[in-house]
Amino acid sequence: MSDAVMNYITLNDGNKIPSIGFGVFMIPADGSTYKAVRVALDAGYRHIDTATAYFNEEEVGKAVLESGIPREEIFVTSKLWLSQYGYEGAKKGIERSLTKLGLDYIDLYLLHQPYGDVVGAWKALEEAKDEGKILSIGVSNMTPKLWNKFVSQFATLPSVNQIECNPFSQQKKMRAIMDKDNVKVECWYPLGHGNAELLKHPTITAIAEKYGKNAGQIILRFETQEGFITLPKSTNPERIKSNLDVFDFTLTEDELQAIRNMDTGTTSHDPDADGVGDYLLNAFKIED
Repeated sequence: MSDAVMNYITLNDGNKIPSIGFGVFMIPADGSTYKAVRVALDAGYRHIDTATAYFNEEEVGKAVLESGIPREEIFVTSKLWLSQYGYEGAKKGIERSLTKLGLDYIDLYLLHQPYGDVVGAWKALEEAKDEGKILSIGVSNMTPKLWNKFVSQFATLPSVNQIECNPFSQQKKMRAIMDKDNVKVECWYPLGHGNAELLKHPTITAIAEKYGKNAGQIILRFETQEGFITLPKSTNPERIKSNLDVFDFTLTEDELQAIRNMDTGTTSHDPDADGVGDYLLNAFKIED
């Protein structure tokens, strides 16, 4: 058990979420996910982020249940895949995730991609929340255009929008819309997917030297101070631990502004591009 410090953020539905989570995207379900999640939990993480389309929900759930940590202390996120959209499909998808995870409830469940029958799927998430199967619900990969298209049709607001977000891609337009309703940003690719240009940026390296931290820790501290929920991923035990060790220092306002000035206003993935929905729908086959 670790003595790592954890900060929590209160969502717009009143639930609290750890501000740093451990992401398991692209970690294989060959025992590697189980092992990485156990390392993360031992290091002090209390938020694990998986998805139907990661194909490793089972190992995440097993690691959570075998960790010896009370279930209510671990925040588990999963996501519904496009092929499960629509009201009836989403109801089945939620049950599938619960079964794969081996859990009685999921702390946060997201619509993984904003295409197809998003509104029908959202209705199923709302019902599952009312039934206590899911505690919080949210969306992922929504741009301002997609947000305005779909969220206006929802009976209740999402609690989060999980989007690509890091110092080069700060999502200022999307955040301005979300901030009005206290919808929180969750960052995927929070370290720019290992982008050397980001990790070796002189602004980042100078601040890292000042605090005796590595570049990744400075970036993650920036994101947490901006009020983001951030989801770094690693299978390296030392990196898993160091990514959580960011709450023993505070960036100054000048340092925050210097990093804000690094924003390019662009992302590596464009959810608004033609054909993205169709491409993603065919990218993964989810077995019942």
